[in-house]
Amino acid sequence: MSRLESKVVLVSGGASGIGAETARLVVRDGGKAVLADRDETRGRAVAGELGANALFVTLDVTDEAAWQAAVKAAVDAFGGLHGLLNAAGVGVRNSIEDCTLADYRRIHDINGLGTFLGCKAAIPAMKQSGGGSIVNISSVLGLRGASYAMAYCASKGAVRLLTKHVALHCAQQKYNIRCNSVHPGYIDTPMIAPRLEQNVENMTGRQFLEDLHPLGRLGRPEEVANMILFLLSDESTFSTGSEFVCDGGLTA
Repeated sequence: MSRLESKVVLVSGGASGIGAETARLVVRDGGKAVLADRDETRGRAVAGELGANALFVTLDVTDEAAWQAAVKAAVDAFGGLHGLLNAAGVGVRNSIEDCTLADYRRIHDINGLGTFLGCKAAIPAMKQSGGGSIVNISSVLGLRGASYAMAYCASKGAVRLLTKHVALHCAQQKYNIRCNSVHPGYIDTPMIAPRLEQNVENMTGRQFLEDLHPLGRLGRPEEVANMILFLLSDESTFSTGSEFVCDGGLTA
């Protein structure tokens, strides 16, 4: 398959979960993947698995200079930049009453500020490469509220509207750069692993989360990655500023 033939895609959060699965699909479908993450051990392992068409770079998504360095590394290694996936994220259970200022700032710095910095750093390089596609990972909790995830909901809602701004700005400037958000339900990744064994309402956390989805199970990272691949490819060239939901029917 060659849906991403000659395309270079930078993936934040590329060491695990949705980011790692997307990087695998990018390379499988003919593209080059630059995996960016703070987890150097896992990130290098995934990049090594993917061979010459993949590269790992260390990235703290809250650091503007680190983003600029990651984009430069992608361009230097593979000659351009055609896609960006902002997949790095963190979640903490809290309410408006028990959320600390430090937790609120940390969640917004990684989920919100990190996505802003990624878009800002990538757009100039993508313009030079003739355009491309940005995909921002939001959440179903960027579409609806939850009593147990105040800061996470707020940060993912911010990602949703940031996406719309980037899409409209790039369209108006004729950059040939699209930007869409993806809204997963609960996906079986390391991010939610601590919740799966915690008892909730006389059942395991896994059972509780599975029951939230009408399909009766958690999502798999590759299921979200397949949707992202569509958005990174030229199969979605008339889609921008839109929300793509992958949630097993949860929001329905």
